Amino acid sequence: LDDPALEEALRLDEIQGFLCAALSGPQAIAEADWLTDALGSEEALESPAGREAAELLRAFASALEAELAAGEPPVLLLYPKDDDDTGRSDYQPWCQAYLAGVDAAEEDWFDFVGEDEGNESEEVSKEINYLDERLFPLMVLTGEAETAAREQGEEWPEGEEREQIENDCEEELSQAVVDIYRFWVAKRGIQPLRND
Repeated sequence: LDDPALEEALRLDEIQGFLCAALSGPQAIAEADWLTDALGSEEALESPAGREAAELLRAFASALEAELAAGEPPVLLLYPKDDDDTGRSDYQPWCQAYLAGVDAAEEDWFDFVGEDEGNESEEVSKEINYLDERLFPLMVLTGEAETAAREQGEEWPEGEEREQIENDCEEELSQAVVDIYRFWVAKRGIQPLRND
């Protein structure tokens, strides 16, 4: 991914986050599309370095999907925070890439849930609330939850309370990603992959 031909490629943490979303949703994002997004362009994908990276990323995606399908929270590939000498991991790029994968889906996740049952049912409300809850750690760790709260005129926790919420979200993130994947597998009516 550091090859000059792949200068617009996502970092490995971003690729993992993007893939977790790309493999989820009303339907998985096509391999050719997520490979192009991960490597930056079709030209990059067609370069020798791009073809080599694509082969590795296909294997990576396959292993990641097997983990998600088996209900095993993935070990998140995270870089340390640049401005932090405590050695804490930087969750923001991973989460931003995941949300970019949600946005890249052919069908809007929430619209699809609403269309599925005719928009007004209690079941639809439960499913939308469930998706909201499972996406909450990503929204907190990207800062989008705080931005939305402040735009609504609501206060956002500060100090120790804020730190506790962020720590909880960091701990919940892997399981939330698995839960979202399995939610969509069930909605699609596909049997989960079994990891022998």
